[in-house]
Amino acid sequence: MLRLASILYSLISTTLAGTLVIAVLTAGYGTLTPILAAAAAGFVLALPVAYLVAKAIYN
Repeated sequence: MLRLASILYSLISTTLAGTLVIAVLTAGYGTLTPILAAAAAGFVLALPVAYLVAKAIYN
C-alpha cells in the first residue's frame, strides 16, 4: 500500500498545491510568501489525502 500511496501522493500533492496557489492568486495575494505558504500547505495536506485514497482503493 505504501507504493500506491506514494504514487498517489505525487499526483495529489501537485494538484492540491496548484489549486491552493491559484486560490491565493485569485484572492489578490501576489507576493512570494503567500504563494509559497499555499504550495507548502498543499504538499502537507496531500499526505493524509493520499493515504486515505490508497486505503480506499486497496480495500
